[in-house]
Amino acid sequence: MTVRLAVLFGGRSGEHDVSRRSAESILAHLDRDTYDVTEVLIERDGQWRVNGDRATFAQALRTLGEQDVVFPALHGPYGEDGTVQSMLEWLGVAFVGNGVFASAAGMDKPVTKKLLTADGLRVADGVTLRPDEELSSRDQERLGLPVFVKPARAGSSLGVSKVERWAQLPAALRLARESDAKVLVERGVRGREIDVAVLEHPDGHVEAGPPLEIRVANAAFFDYDAKYDGGAVFDIPAQLDPGTTRLLKDRAVQAFHALGCRGLLRVDFFLPDPDAEHGDGWTGDCREPVINEVNTFPGFTAASQYPQIWQRAGIGFSALLDILIEGALQRRDAVSPSPAPC
Repeated sequence: MTVRLAVLFGGRSGEHDVSRRSAESILAHLDRDTYDVTEVLIERDGQWRVNGDRATFAQALRTLGEQDVVFPALHGPYGEDGTVQSMLEWLGVAFVGNGVFASAAGMDKPVTKKLLTADGLRVADGVTLRPDEELSSRDQERLGLPVFVKPARAGSSLGVSKVERWAQLPAALRLARESDAKVLVERGVRGREIDVAVLEHPDGHVEAGPPLEIRVANAAFFDYDAKYDGGAVFDIPAQLDPGTTRLLKDRAVQAFHALGCRGLLRVDFFLPDPDAEHGDGWTGDCREPVINEVNTFPGFTAASQYPQIWQRAGIGFSALLDILIEGALQRRDAVSPSPAPC
């Protein structure tokens, strides 16, 4: 018996193209003998398409509600932030990945930091600026240079700038506010950039994959171009001693639980340079990794970090999809609410 599966992709965010790339890889690696696949695209303007044909919102909802499981391959606002997850919960259909709370919390960087800090995890010092707020001279002195200016609720490094002189700050704030009026100004952390993928198996056990180190040759940081135009090199596994590897894996799984995640998560760390001055208020071991960001639905092309990590761990792309889909079906069977009428 085949599983009725809808891949939902596109969306209205600035990561529309990234989502389409993720969906292309997912669709290419699904076993068509196992899954009866329906493609549901949200155009940039919010128009819906089902298997290439234009559909009303009501028709698209009906199609999604008829599935055994939905795979939301969406990135950024209007997709990765809990909005679509809420819609799928309302429909009563199983779906891959994180629920409403974890998706919303993981999308908002300052909220993520508060939840992780409350669980004893280390994050970089920063200041959240609301619309029309500026960074005070006191905060400038406390944070020091460089700082990173980020939209609070965006991904793929869209709108992110590295500020090495305070004269660059106004332009960086303007760029970030093109993506989100709420902005995070964050202390730069000197150290190695390490990503850890977390996967929840259908039986409920959660594991972290081998750490991946990002090396960027021709960019100031791991920005959009470096992520999607081949400007970075990934070392899997990262060259780390066994104790540091265990620590990173443990902290990634801790972050997964602290945010109430399910299915998957990618945790992006900085492994601080022990000789650097940190001044971030951390009173513990200076070698404790700093969580930079989390991704509740990371990039899913064959070249993306998350699938590559699991490939290195012995779980191929198709098998990874099977694990995530089976996990969603298992959760549906454990708690099966009545679907809402369309």
